[in-house]
Amino acid sequence: MSKIGRKPISLNGVKVEVKGNDVHYKGPKTSGVYHLSSDITARVEDAHLYLTPAKSTATMQQKQARNVNREWGLHRALLANKLGGAAQEFEKVLEINGLGYKATVAGSKVVLTLGYSHKIEEDIPAGVHMETDKAGQKVKVRSSDRELLGEFCSKIRALKEPEPYKGKGIKLQTEVIFRKDAGKKK
Repeated sequence: MSKIGRKPISLNGVKVEVKGNDVHYKGPKTSGVYHLSSDITARVEDAHLYLTPAKSTATMQQKQARNVNREWGLHRALLANKLGGAAQEFEKVLEINGLGYKATVAGSKVVLTLGYSHKIEEDIPAGVHMETDKAGQKVKVRSSDRELLGEFCSKIRALKEPEPYKGKGIKLQTEVIFRKDAGKKK
């Protein structure tokens, strides 16, 4: 059995309706439809959503059972992210370190000054919200779609990754950068 797939998904005020292999959800932040694999069924009990394999894994061959377990855990994790985002938005904080490095939000674009000869403009995708502090050193990025949020933050971080000597660049607030010494000294 899948260890992750067995865990129930808490609904946290999100309305869920199961229609065949489709899970329709509606929360205060977003709504949508999640399509399950034909090997997995869903049921709602109390305030939890349970996913189970459609067929008993004991009657399947070992290789088929392993594949169903993988899909079971994957769909459970992805569906939990969708329902979690429908209840409350996910948030990541980016820190910008360096002299003169900053970010400003202008409409649907973010303008980054990162020590290059030019400013970098990036479009903010639909469904993602950004706000910066006064100095432009901390950027809060929020979205109800966890995958889109992570992809956008990694795209911004890739513009100027933090270097290990002075720590200049863009990093996640939870990220730890191991610092190096200058090397040989006379």
